[in-house]
Order: sequence, then structure tokens, then C-alpha cells
Amino acid sequence: MKLVNVDLPSIRVPLNALLLCASFAFADAAMAQMDHSNMNAQGGSAPADARDPHAYADGYTLTEGPYAQPGPRQLKLADEHSFWSVLGDRLEYQAQSQATVYDLQGWYGTTYDRLVIKAEGDIVSGAFEESSTDLLWGHAISAYFDTQLGVRLDQYDEGTNREWLALGVQGLAPYWFELDVAAYIGNNGRAALSAQAEYELLLTQRLILQPRAELNAYSQADPENRLGSGLSDLALGVRLRYEFNRQLAPYIGVEWTNTYGGTADYRRVGGKKPADTQFVAGLRFWF
Repeated sequence: MKLVNVDLPSIRVPLNALLLCASFAFADAAMAQMDHSNMNAQGGSAPADARDPHAYADGYTLTEGPYAQPGPRQLKLADEHSFWSVLGDRLEYQAQSQATVYDLQGWYGTTYDRLVIKAEGDIVSGAFEESSTDLLWGHAISAYFDTQLGVRLDQYDEGTNREWLALGVQGLAPYWFELDVAAYIGNNGRAALSAQAEYELLLTQRLILQPRAELNAYSQADPENRLGSGLSDLALGVRLRYEFNRQLAPYIGVEWTNTYGGTADYRRVGGKKPADTQFVAGLRFWF
């Protein structure tokens, strides 16, 4: 009798494949025997023993139903409350002109509607050289922008005061630029445009670099206030502040200002340079 040698490793792979196929076949047979008649999609009326949906609030709803509390509403969302805030974006001393400059903004109201006051100006030798005050009603048009409608009053120590009807938009643009753009309509067909942009670059959580740009333009020349028509002035600055906390931050910086057209001519006639560079030191705060 002749013995046959069998190479076990050569049949190991086919054997494993047969066992795997047998397992799948057994699982399919088991699934086929299961009763799926009671497996219905959720829907329809709740079972009789289902928990009361109001039981999570001890049976109380907000405004109606058998459990509603009598009298005025007991609960309010945050956007229904009125809040207020004051921001001192700039309160600084400019070394070259020896002037104190302030740029303040305050508001009171809800998330969607609020009263806004903006005030900025220059103080030289303890007296107001010029100032601008806006009294506005702000209304939210998106998650990041408010429209603003109201009046503006410009006051000059040497010149003629001006009153304007103001219409603008303020908010946070893409890439985290803070924008404040407004158009103004005055008497005798006067019109003006003001635009400001700021950006905050966090060097650390407390040390923040803030570039800033501002421009003003007028439709008509205003000799009484030494303003020309067209683009009047452009200011570019950068300020480095340290936040002891979010509400209080001293800063230092530099700002370059240039005037154009008729405004530059008025400055030359008055013995001043059209362009100027100021080193500044100040305080930024809000509460």
C-alpha cells in the first residue's frame, strides 16, 4: 500500500473560506426566521403609559395650557431684556499737537433695537477745539450688523456748527474687521461720508495690536470750517495695548493723518502742514 503525503498548509486557506461562508449562511437563516411584524416606525399617538411631556417642568408651561402661571410672563429670554454698555475706544494724548482726543460710544436697549450715542472730539488747552456727537437709533439687520438712523451735531471752537441727518451701518465684517460707515445730509444740499475700520491682532491674550483707519469726505466746500469738497482727510494708525482685564487697557501708538484737496489748501494757508504724524498714549475701557 502506497502512502500519500498531504500538505496541510495548502488546504488551510480553502478550509477557512468554507467556514466563513457557512457562518454567513447560518446568520441569514436566523434572520429569516425572526418575526418583524411588531417592528413599526415611531409615530401616531403616544402609548397610554407614556410620560407627560410637561412633567420635566413640574407641569408648568411658559404662556398657556393647564399649568401656565397667572399674571405676567415669569420667564424671559436674554434677547428680550434691555442692557447698556459704554466703550471708550480712544482716550488719548497726542504729543505733537498737545491735544487730548476722545472717542466714546454708549448704547441702551435690546439685541434688536437700541439707542446709540457716539461722541468724539479734540480738547486743546482745556477747551473743545471741535467735537462731533451722534444720537442714533440702531436696529439689527443680521447677526453681525446694525443699521443706525438719527442726527449728528458738529461743533467748532472757531467756525460754524453743523447739523446732519445720519444714516449708517455698524458691525463686524468677515475676517473680524469692525466697520462703522455713515452718510450725512445737511442743510443747503450738504452731504458727507465717514468710514472707520479697526482690526484686533492678538499677540497674546493680553497684548493686542490694533490697526485703525478713518476717512471723511464732503460734497461741498465749507470755508467757515476750513473743509474742502471731495476726500477731506485720511487717518491711519496702529496702537498697542495691554489688557489688565477686558475692561481696562492702556496703550501707546502712532497715527499718520493726511488732508487732501481744499482741506489741504486751508491748512497751508493757516500755516499748518497737510500731513501730520502723532505719537499717542491713552486708555481703552468699557463697562
